[in-house]
Amino acid sequence: MHEIGRIKQVQIQRSPLKIGQKPQRYYDPSPLLIVNSLLLSTRGVIGVTAEGEEVIDVHHTDHPSSRNQSVNAVSMGFTSHYQSMRTQFGPHLPDGCAGENILVETAEEQKLARLADGIAIQSAKTGLMMHLTDIMVAAPCVEFSQFAACDIMPLVGERLKEALQFLDHGKRGFYMTLAPQQKPVAIQAGDLVFAL
Repeated sequence: MHEIGRIKQVQIQRSPLKIGQKPQRYYDPSPLLIVNSLLLSTRGVIGVTAEGEEVIDVHHTDHPSSRNQSVNAVSMGFTSHYQSMRTQFGPHLPDGCAGENILVETAEEQKLARLADGIAIQSAKTGLMMHLTDIMVAAPCVEFSQFAACDIMPLVGERLKEALQFLDHGKRGFYMTLAPQQKPVAIQAGDLVFAL
């Protein structure tokens, strides 16, 4: 195992972040909600607020408007990737705005080849380990690329291609699932994250 870093924050998407119909559809991060902890299961993620309220993520199979595609139940991003995005596009991109459930504080950029064997998270409270598998790149969409570029005019042609290419290969984050043998588990900020 190789230590990547500690969880900085956990959050859920209460509803889709892509709003409207094509070709006027746009990206809006306002449905994101930072929570105290996440309950992970093979069905997806539920956020738990500081008050104990449970809020279901839009990618959970039980969400009324579920966006679950069987590969995107859990998502993870990295602070190093946000730093890279801010260098490329500007300071308007706060950590977490791409919508990942788990944001890991790390100075190193993460590639699929490094994460492909799985990810382990160790609870800072109990020391227990949980495992995430089926790691795949969360491919960037046109709407997030437009949001990242912060242009008034829609990105088209070569400029759109360049933005999509820059945000690909895990820059925008990764999808994963809870390992099938893993019981549902809670994680929170401060937990350690490892590449297997």
